[in-house]
Amino acid sequence: SRFHSYLCRCRTGMGIKMTCNLNGKRLLVLGGAVQCCKVVEAAKSLGVYTIVTDIDASLPMRASADEILPYSVKDMDGISQWCEQNHVDGIMNLCIDAAQKVQEQLCSKFGFPSYGNAEQVFCLTNKEAFKRTCAEYGIDTIPKYTEDDVDKDAVEYPVLVKPAESSGSRGLTICRNQEELAAAIKEAKQTSNNGKAIIEKYMGDYPDFTMSYFVIDGEPYLYCTHDRYLGRREDGLDRQCVCQYGPSMYLDVYLRNVDEKVKNMLRGLGLKNAPVFFQGFFDGDKLRVYDPGIRFPGTEYETAYCTATGTDLMKMIVKYALGENISDYAQKLNGSYRLNGMRTASLLIDCRPGRIGEYKGLDEIRLIPQVTRASQKAFVGSVIPPSGDVKQRVCEVTILCQDDPAQMESIIRKVQSLLQVNDEHGENMLISLFDTKHVYEY
Repeated sequence: SRFHSYLCRCRTGMGIKMTCNLNGKRLLVLGGAVQCCKVVEAAKSLGVYTIVTDIDASLPMRASADEILPYSVKDMDGISQWCEQNHVDGIMNLCIDAAQKVQEQLCSKFGFPSYGNAEQVFCLTNKEAFKRTCAEYGIDTIPKYTEDDVDKDAVEYPVLVKPAESSGSRGLTICRNQEELAAAIKEAKQTSNNGKAIIEKYMGDYPDFTMSYFVIDGEPYLYCTHDRYLGRREDGLDRQCVCQYGPSMYLDVYLRNVDEKVKNMLRGLGLKNAPVFFQGFFDGDKLRVYDPGIRFPGTEYETAYCTATGTDLMKMIVKYALGENISDYAQKLNGSYRLNGMRTASLLIDCRPGRIGEYKGLDEIRLIPQVTRASQKAFVGSVIPPSGDVKQRVCEVTILCQDDPAQMESIIRKVQSLLQVNDEHGENMLISLFDTKHVYEY
């Protein structure tokens, strides 16, 4: 079928042939997480020589990159010195929190296209600055407390404590009393890049929502909305997303009440060309935004988006990083958040603490026609810590199908039945699997 033919091209990184000539260009990708594999594949399909720094344990990334550098994304001096001694044509960050500022600084130094200037990046990475900016544009945020409120015992529990600048879901703690709060503030400050903690009303019982924009020539285009489902408290994953499902059931409410405010904020910040995403909680018809990023989210959604819309965002971002004009993508992005009437589910699969002894099923899962990508994040021998965050995530499976709850439920159940992750004693390690009853809410 046409759907299956296009899906096969997206899986292999071939997509739609571009008219620009990037053959032989050299692109440095900051961060070697598994999610970055798709942008390396897209770049190589365009003839681009790919260099990746800060590789994690991901074997797929090691196999796909043309060259690997030994520098952490936080090693600005090391990366900068290497770039001075070796020719590159562009530097990009796909979805790594820690690389957002690094990308801006390196691109500014070497004159490459960047997602934003230092002030814009700060506003979209520092949670306190972001809350102030939201207030200027009438965007609601989560009520917060100060440490003075803590000292005065003026805090209404439960609350969520998090680093002011952090990576992923690390350093987050739900507190239900003053003793837990004191320990959480200390941990969050240690985890935060700027040594500060944020204390907010805990909204874990409210619907969790995420939206993504791409700004082209100064105009923001919404291309993704998701509802986020969290893991079970008894598994220690009640602050960890286990599935992103979209388009969101709150899409029309969002478009009516929030979208234009967010667009005005992005225009007001003066962004020219940049991927931006936000997370928030729906409190009635009010969206309380709580987390920004000037990057792509760290999921495989873009593969499903490519199949549904015919627009390859990975090739677009490679073109931009290497100095090509991307103005022609504006029309393609406009209104694309509805995915041409299709639905997507990103299953973010976690394991309980322990050492992986057996891992089966991904090859079979990849053969399911509606699976656009199945990426492995942990391997046999990997030790899963009791962290309650992304360190417990072992793989991600992205599904795209027609707007048919019964079909989506069947595919998810098949994926979950095929996947096996056992410990060294043969005991099942999978926890907090997505409950398929939610697909009937749409």
